[in-house]
Amino acid sequence: MHPNPIYHTADAARNIAFARERGFGVLAACAAGAPLLSHVPFLLNDAGDLAELHLLRSNPIVRALGEPLEVKLAVGGGDTYISPDWYGVEDQVPTWNYVAVHLTGVLELRPAEGLLDLLDRQSAAYEERLLPKTPWTTAKMQPETLAKLMRMIVPCAMKITGVDGTWKLSQNKTDAARRSAAQGVADHGFGAETDLIAEMMRGAIGD
Repeated sequence: MHPNPIYHTADAARNIAFARERGFGVLAACAAGAPLLSHVPFLLNDAGDLAELHLLRSNPIVRALGEPLEVKLAVGGGDTYISPDWYGVEDQVPTWNYVAVHLTGVLELRPAEGLLDLLDRQSAAYEERLLPKTPWTTAKMQPETLAKLMRMIVPCAMKITGVDGTWKLSQNKTDAARRSAAQGVADHGFGAETDLIAEMMRGAIGD
């Protein structure tokens, strides 16, 4: 998280909504003195205080889950390089704009009996975004194949105790400079989802 408080004005509801929409992040834990990272899709409940996910049984994080484990789930959004030339103001320096939400909490294993329900709910949530495509479901799989794959993964749940977000969108510049930089991003930006960042930069100043 960026330390400047001007990039932390989004409330918990906005941060949770962003994380829910993205549905994918980096799960970070520490076990035996070593950092452990895993890229995971997840579901957030309506209250925004529980994230559900599954992990490969061989994942080092799973091996550390003999008891509940303190973790963070970092959810990234768009990002892009910002050239100083785009501000239209002298004596500026390069930077990088981005949005990131960090969820803090406790991860624990869930009973294996709930795995199929979790997989069905996850796929249903993702397939819904592809409508009018006919949704894929686990019912389309051969029972033996599904059972084999399910033996390889475990259901987990993260009880969320903290939410923080960095929305770094050139808030430290004047509206005119931000507007000019947003156009530079739209025309020449590089990174992930530059159009999204340009839209957010404009939205933050009412454009």
